[in-house]
Amino acid sequence: MPELPEVETTKTSLLPLVEQKVLRVEVRQPSLRWPIPNDLAKLQGQRLIGLNRRSKYILAEFENDSMLWHLGMSGSFRLCEPHEELRKHDHLIIQFEDFELRYHDPRRFGCILWLDEYSQTKLIDTLGPEPLSEAFDAAYLAQKLKNKNTAIKVAIMDNHVVVGVGNIYATESLFNLGIHPAQPAKDLSPSQVEKLVLEIKRILKQAIELGGSTLKDYTNAMGENGYFQQTLLAYGRAGEMCVNCETPLENLKLGQRASVFCPQCQPLKAVKLAAKPVIQGNKT
Repeated sequence: MPELPEVETTKTSLLPLVEQKVLRVEVRQPSLRWPIPNDLAKLQGQRLIGLNRRSKYILAEFENDSMLWHLGMSGSFRLCEPHEELRKHDHLIIQFEDFELRYHDPRRFGCILWLDEYSQTKLIDTLGPEPLSEAFDAAYLAQKLKNKNTAIKVAIMDNHVVVGVGNIYATESLFNLGIHPAQPAKDLSPSQVEKLVLEIKRILKQAIELGGSTLKDYTNAMGENGYFQQTLLAYGRAGEMCVNCETPLENLKLGQRASVFCPQCQPLKAVKLAAKPVIQGNKT
């Protein structure tokens, strides 16, 4: 699934469309995660005036309407010349003055929706802070984790805690800090929480600079691959030797996601239990 760096890179690659007018809209397959609205024709004649990202959503602002785009599991946008051959899973075509924008999605888990009051309330307003924003700091994360018994990897992948920290980047952040992915979130020390915030920010910034991760078929809208996968130390390397200690990396499933870790460098620390009081019985 495209994660935050891939979505950010995709958004950036779509910037040539800003200030261009929509000439034509064609929906070839409306059945995505939710049906594509049947009134997209009203985009014709409108200029695209802005592109932003919130979590893994691309927010497209036109002169009179705004849209919410999500790549789902396998979706991608591509800027094409109108004469280029259509692919089997090109479900939406928006023709601008200089390019055609085509949405391609073999698994059809993405979404193309109007950004209206309903989608704003249901999909946007419930999200946690952006990981690269000032709102995501050690004090905030410590507050969110202090009562959580869930595994730390599951906690930082929860979009209500912080958005956009997907499996790849959570795995790498925890590996680099020597934190076991199944460690209960509430057991992290203040120092670990502070380092985790900084490492998440560092990893995501690096991934964006390298164009995201191309593990299967991800490319940006210009057809360019990402290169962050060349730096991966843990994700996808189960059974291979740890780069630090040469212990074989192991894999466990957390929140239905594979979680690769080093049992030597990322030990699961035992939780210290408070001693139970001794109750003295009555002497007879």
